[in-house]
Amino acid sequence: MADHFGAAEIPRSGSPEKHVSVAEGQEEVNDCPIEQVRLTVPITDDPLVPVLTFRTWVLGMTSCAILAFLNQFFGYRQNQLYISSISAQIITLPLGRLMAATLPTAQIRVPFTKLSFSLNPGPFNLKEHVLITIFANAGSNSVYAVNIITIVKAFYHRDLHPLAAYLLSQTTQGPPSFGCLFALPDYSGLHGLGIGSIGLDWSTIAGFLGSPLTYPVFAIVNIMAGFFIIVYIVVPTAYWLNAYEAKKFPFISSHTFDSTGHPYNISRVLNEKTFDLDEAGYNGYSKLYLSVFFAMTYGLSFATLTATISHVALFHGKTIWKMWTQTQDMLKGMVGDVHTRLMKKNYEAVPDWWFHTLLVTMFALALFTCEGFGKQLQLPWWGLILACAIALFFTLPIGIITATTNQQPGLNVITELIIGYLYPGKPLANVTFKTYGYISMSQAITFLNDFKLGHYMKIPPRAMFVVQLVGTIVSSSIYFGTAWWLLSTVEHICDPSQLPDGSPWTCPGDDVFYNASIIWGVVGPMRMFTKYGVYPEMNWFFLIGFLAPVPVWLLSRKFPEKKWIKLIHMPLILGSTMGMPPARSVNYLMWGVVGLFFNLYIYKKFKGWWARHTYVLSAALDAGIAFMAVVLYFTLQAKDIAGPDWWGLTTEDHCPLARCPTAPGIEVKGCPVL
Repeated sequence: MADHFGAAEIPRSGSPEKHVSVAEGQEEVNDCPIEQVRLTVPITDDPLVPVLTFRTWVLGMTSCAILAFLNQFFGYRQNQLYISSISAQIITLPLGRLMAATLPTAQIRVPFTKLSFSLNPGPFNLKEHVLITIFANAGSNSVYAVNIITIVKAFYHRDLHPLAAYLLSQTTQGPPSFGCLFALPDYSGLHGLGIGSIGLDWSTIAGFLGSPLTYPVFAIVNIMAGFFIIVYIVVPTAYWLNAYEAKKFPFISSHTFDSTGHPYNISRVLNEKTFDLDEAGYNGYSKLYLSVFFAMTYGLSFATLTATISHVALFHGKTIWKMWTQTQDMLKGMVGDVHTRLMKKNYEAVPDWWFHTLLVTMFALALFTCEGFGKQLQLPWWGLILACAIALFFTLPIGIITATTNQQPGLNVITELIIGYLYPGKPLANVTFKTYGYISMSQAITFLNDFKLGHYMKIPPRAMFVVQLVGTIVSSSIYFGTAWWLLSTVEHICDPSQLPDGSPWTCPGDDVFYNASIIWGVVGPMRMFTKYGVYPEMNWFFLIGFLAPVPVWLLSRKFPEKKWIKLIHMPLILGSTMGMPPARSVNYLMWGVVGLFFNLYIYKKFKGWWARHTYVLSAALDAGIAFMAVVLYFTLQAKDIAGPDWWGLTTEDHCPLARCPTAPGIEVKGCPVL
């Protein structure tokens, strides 16, 4: 891990120090059973190394703040970009060493106390670097609740108490050559199948799916296989057969429509005073329709959820049970590998009352947020409890999928489905429930990932706790502040019909979030996915997903020598297009091409180069895009200067008919009538 984290040399597997166990002089016979861990993680530790130093706080908090600002800044743009903590990890290494070489070593006394600290307690060490990375992780993980704030202010055009919005965000969380990247054009398939579309800038490649350089090959292959099956076989077939009157609507769209093929007029079914469903208005208007692609997306979401449960049970059930029994024995002090014993020997555990206090405090604040402020968020107290219970149930199976594939199936659809049935007609209650249910699980997995890193790097647990807590509070505050600032200063943000040509502030992710609030909140699943709606057959996807991993499992048992069978991952295949929309075909195509080129071709032909440079390149591209986008905003876009007027500037794909219906007699503005 020394190379990865860039700290001082640490003995690896095979060095003489490896055989120094917890009891000095004894041979180590209980190393970690996972080979990759044995090869890369040392089994020695120096508990006297300083961790929460001045350098840790300065570099960590700065990284956290910058990543939080940049990721929220990019979240509203047509080509989104997620900047991971790897960028900060790389940049802070030379900065940490520079601080160690230049800062004074004298002790500084804290006024009115007996405490003192040094700006420079010695060489910049690995443990400091790990904690800085944990800070950066907190800043790189987006605040899902900001979507609620955005749709209320930019789509529903309603007021939201700023303190309620702030508490919502808190209680739910938790080089010159780069300059050319902004100028490269896309030949993008935004509204159609995207056959032949290309995108030459990194934000197109990594903006929605993350950097393809960080995904294992088997995951890329499964995702791309699912993409081709769904986008180029299943959905076109459904459209050709005119399933659900598909030809009345665009082929791919995240918007909602009425029975005439026009955008769904939400003002006709939403009571402006009570902000819930006007049943008389709905009954006198139209059922709600989706593009065939968007409808299939929801069906596949159902299938992905149940496929995750059955896949984990079939392929990992025995392992989970074994790990569970070992964990119980470990808690009783009966077993534990060398890393566990070192941590127990050298560091105090985090007291249970710290976690309990935090849990009670956050739940109380969440309850106050939902029930207070004139109940602007609409969610009652029982909804908050139910959301937390759902997150608890799904954390284990989704955690296993995340750990093995670098893909995290979301609980967003199942949560909005449940609250949509239990509490229909309430758009903000629906999205608030979804956020608490989904993000509680997601944050738990993120924190576990951080703790795993800290465990192997021998970081004191209490220091980990403090960094995670402070980092989450700081990052949530900056995400909220950045969003509130942009929503208040960018005129017509999130409204492409009002924005000037070339403006990037189209909010593609929030647009999907808004339409989901209409589907699941205002209209509700009862009027969508039962006999009272248009899409009752989508419920069969629950069964399809549950059964999908069974044939793969049976084949893997029958032909154990064929290792590739186990690499067929049905949750990944079924959930491959969950990013569409707002992601488009061009994003998937370019993501797959780049991912396979680096992690298959480069990995096999130039393994040394791959090992040394791949992740650095990924982080550098992220940083280059981030730098140029911020510079462009403050120098040009903030003054309504979008750039030269040429075909590569527009956020469109030069294919206006891709938005048009093909059913005879449907009249839509800007489209021919067939």
